[in-house]
Amino acid sequence: MHAIKGLVKSAVPRGAYAALYSLFIRLRGLSSILYRGDAVECPFCGGRFTRFLAWGLKLPVIDEKRIIGAGFRENALCPRCRSFDRERLLYLYLRDQTRIFTASDKKIRLLHIAPEWHIQRVLSKRPGIDYTSADLSSPTAMVKLDVTAIQFADQSFDAVICNHVLEHIPDDRKAMSEIYRILKPGGFAILQVPIALALEKTVEDPSIDDPKKREELFGQDDHVRVYGKDYAERLRDVGFVVEAVNYAREIGDEAAKRYGLLRDETVFVGVRS
Repeated sequence: MHAIKGLVKSAVPRGAYAALYSLFIRLRGLSSILYRGDAVECPFCGGRFTRFLAWGLKLPVIDEKRIIGAGFRENALCPRCRSFDRERLLYLYLRDQTRIFTASDKKIRLLHIAPEWHIQRVLSKRPGIDYTSADLSSPTAMVKLDVTAIQFADQSFDAVICNHVLEHIPDDRKAMSEIYRILKPGGFAILQVPIALALEKTVEDPSIDDPKKREELFGQDDHVRVYGKDYAERLRDVGFVVEAVNYAREIGDEAAKRYGLLRDETVFVGVRS
């Protein structure tokens, strides 16, 4: 969102930008009023609405391969703060299933790769977290980082968040190994990717560089693969002990619907033993 805002700001004349941004803020406020209700709730902004907003592209490959975490979703966006379903899932999992928010003996050192804006805003303000955000190109990240050649020393972090990144990385096993390397023993990484429930094995072809072909085969023009049910095995191959948690199902259908979570999405947690 910040990158898009910067692009628009550079392309639109100074006087017109202020007017356009003001219109955007007004429309955002209007949508939160139009959908005001109590059927769903955003854990970030606390807003309650009749429903969340739809988002994403309808592509044949998404349905054919039953890819979870990609494509068109009916309940993706919060009408007020524009948080995504996968951000809400991550936040609720971190809040309720980890010690990220409750640790008091010493600060948890956390690396957040390709940071989601809402998660970054929450975690960076927590007094018990020594927070570092990193990205290869994002201007909002604190440091520049190539996930296949991480500059931090071995066993530097207690936790790593790397959500919806590995499907973009040609050498994903190198990236997994690097994340494993920088974790302390007992540390964990949350490593979400889109998963194709209809595939036993991951589909990839490094020779494909045409964006249209990638979209057709992998579900997005900058994805280099679509992961299958063997994703957890890939993580184990580099040393991780893998915990696959279907958090949306654990909290029950009613709560999952209220927070707009995908009930078939699994949280993949890699622990360094």
